[in-house]
Amino acid sequence: MVATRTVEVHSVVAAPAAAVWERVVHPDGINHEMRPWMTMTMPRRAAGLTVATVPLGQPLGRAWLRLFGLVPFDFDQLTVAEVEAGTRFLERSTMVSMRRWEHERRLTPVPGGTRVQDRVTLQPRLPVPGLAAVLALVVGAFFRHRHRRLGRYFASR
Repeated sequence: MVATRTVEVHSVVAAPAAAVWERVVHPDGINHEMRPWMTMTMPRRAAGLTVATVPLGQPLGRAWLRLFGLVPFDFDQLTVAEVEAGTRFLERSTMVSMRRWEHERRLTPVPGGTRVQDRVTLQPRLPVPGLAAVLALVVGAFFRHRHRRLGRYFASR
């Protein structure tokens, strides 16, 4: 059986939780966080929707992941499982590369801003020894990058 790994990243963003929520559930905000390394399209069925407004528990279709915003390298069979408006969402999806991909984001008001916490659980499809551990390192670094980008976005406002 292929190993499962969980990665957690958190930071404090100097903005109210409502403003951070609006940003993190919108495709423009998601892609801003991911750049320049990658971007993600929204499935056609979800055009004009956000993470907060898609039908829950229903596969929405393919969300293509593009290296440097140009080269498709994987896709996420995007399913938003749970939303607690203004504070939390949970995505449970599969990818070409991942048998299991769960991304939970929580926002908590704290003095001076909002605590943003991401928890990602991943299970690669390929049964390569050590692959899950390596991917967990990469995903951790990528989410730390996302948090820095989100923090800079609000610092510049």
